[in-house]
Amino acid sequence: MRLDKFLKVSRLIKRRTVAKDVSEQGRVLINGRESKPSSTVKIGDEITVQFGQKLVTVKVEKLVETTRKDEAAGMYTLLREEPVVKSTGLDW
Repeated sequence: MRLDKFLKVSRLIKRRTVAKDVSEQGRVLINGRESKPSSTVKIGDEITVQFGQKLVTVKVEKLVETTRKDEAAGMYTLLREEPVVKSTGLDW
C-alpha cells in the first residue's frame, strides 16, 4: 500500500493530499528512512511522522483499502510519542 494512502486510511492524517505534502517535506520516515508518498508500506514497518513539535512512531499491524473510523486505529500500534528536539548548532 502507498504511504500516503496508509496515512489517510489509518486516520493518522485526515486527508490524502495532506499526507502527500507531509511526505514530500521529509517529515515521514519508514524504518528510519525518509520516504516519498509513493513508498510501499508493509506489515511490520515502523512509521515516524513529525506533527509540528511532536514525533509519533507507529508499527503497521494490518493493511486494508478502506476502514470505518472506529476500526482505523487497529491498523497500527502506537510505539512512541515524543517532542521534537531542535539542535542549537552548539554541539561541542
